[in-house]
Amino acid sequence: MAEKNETKKEPEAKNETETPEEVKEIEKIPVAPEEVPAVPEELPKIVKPSALDKWKPSTSMGKAVFEGKITSIDEILKSGKPIREPEIIDKLVPNLKNELILVGGRTGKGGGIQRIPVRITAAMHRSGRRFTTSAFVVVGDEDGLVGIGMGKAPEARDAIAKSIQRAKLNLIRINRGCGSWECKCGTSHSIPYKTVGKSGTVRVEIIPGPRGLGLVANDETKKILRLAGIHDAWVRTFGNTSMRINLIQAVFDALKKLYIYGRE
Repeated sequence: MAEKNETKKEPEAKNETETPEEVKEIEKIPVAPEEVPAVPEELPKIVKPSALDKWKPSTSMGKAVFEGKITSIDEILKSGKPIREPEIIDKLVPNLKNELILVGGRTGKGGGIQRIPVRITAAMHRSGRRFTTSAFVVVGDEDGLVGIGMGKAPEARDAIAKSIQRAKLNLIRINRGCGSWECKCGTSHSIPYKTVGKSGTVRVEIIPGPRGLGLVANDETKKILRLAGIHDAWVRTFGNTSMRINLIQAVFDALKKLYIYGRE
């Protein structure tokens, strides 16, 4: 029997085109609007608790400041009483600024010394080497208040925080004026007269300058003078000025003598 080639008939394709009537019916189907969440106009701000919020004064001076009986830092400085709590300065002088002095060093790319803000020392113990980090900080409000402090800790962050706390406790008020014979403007852009300070082998002379002169000094000395509110002055240094701690302490000693002479 001869085989018959039976061809399968393909199913006829349906006409998928929609008629205008069906389109109208689809358009009539109601669609629920999407609910958009309401966005608040202002997002709530996260307020971090400050050190003053947790402050519980333990000295008579701190309690007087906390209760509002003392409202000015000059009242404390004129009394001559020592400041034992750094929160007193935070309460009375909230706009205090700070600068790190480059007291440390490490080997640079060319073999020289690269200055860094902290100084790292090591001591040998039975368990091995133990490292200590030291930091030196200057604080001031750029309006006659200035202080210095040094702190030590195993970590750099803790050493810097400790030095800032100690600098606040050493805050002094300096006497400013215009002692330059070239200017004689009568404003407080410089110092009233020449002053000399000493620390270790370093001796520093600060000479009043005319308005517009600027600070003729090295970068580290400029930091303490700028925070003290002195804009124009000549500075002469003698001795081993590479020892930055002695240099800044000598400048601070010279500024302190301005305050002492000014009271007399």
